[in-house]
Amino acid sequence: MDETYRSFFGLEREPFMQDIGFDEILQTDELLEVKHRFDYALRIGGIALVTGEIGSGKSTALRYAAEKLHPSEYQTFYVTAGTGSIMELYRQIVTEMGIARSSNSKAHMTYLIRKEIVELIEGKKMKVALIIDEASLLRLEVFVELHTICQFEKDSKPYLPLILAGQANLVDKIMYRTSAPLASRIITRAHMEGLTREGMQQYLLHHLNLAGIKKSLFEETAVTAIHQGSGGLLRKANNLARGALMAASDQKSMMVNAEHVRLAATEIF
Repeated sequence: MDETYRSFFGLEREPFMQDIGFDEILQTDELLEVKHRFDYALRIGGIALVTGEIGSGKSTALRYAAEKLHPSEYQTFYVTAGTGSIMELYRQIVTEMGIARSSNSKAHMTYLIRKEIVELIEGKKMKVALIIDEASLLRLEVFVELHTICQFEKDSKPYLPLILAGQANLVDKIMYRTSAPLASRIITRAHMEGLTREGMQQYLLHHLNLAGIKKSLFEETAVTAIHQGSGGLLRKANNLARGALMAASDQKSMMVNAEHVRLAATEIF
């Protein structure tokens, strides 16, 4: 089915892929705002929060910001929270750092992580940052433990800037009294809303351009339907746009209309 609709519209590739090249990401105002706050946290040595609904583009914005850093100057470690436990998170960080461990004890992994950070900063003269995506899944006690990794300083400046990203309830967890030591280091926050209707039109055209199409295949009513149906969230917009293209090709229509979007919406959640 994918090949059929791509052939019908003359698409050189799938236009609404989840993962696209770093240089192909549409630089929206929200994405650039996340990058600005990301850079600020790294420069000051504090913690930044990035919040937004599922599919709002948080992970894309974080990866974009990290990719913009010069690799000879910065070392970033990117992990996605899984079970929410501190042990699982430490294992992920140790693995991301490429460290061999002889024990799974919390004390041993804390030692290894801190040792690696010191070696990178003092030995290799690099700047380091830890990015934790889906941090809203972490248990409350994890935020207390994270302070242990970040709290040591050199010349009164914290070693390890930390970027925490997640849904809106991440703020509630950070504001809980036991998280106070970590919360005191938060210096900036960005919240990703969905795209505006105009932003959605630009987004759809941008992704068609990536697939070799230089004009819009979506009628104005279709753009509005995708925007309303997705709430401006990129992941759902991708699914609606792809499904609408398929529905249009099934009907041999060279333009996507609101009815095609409605048909696509019946097949996704």
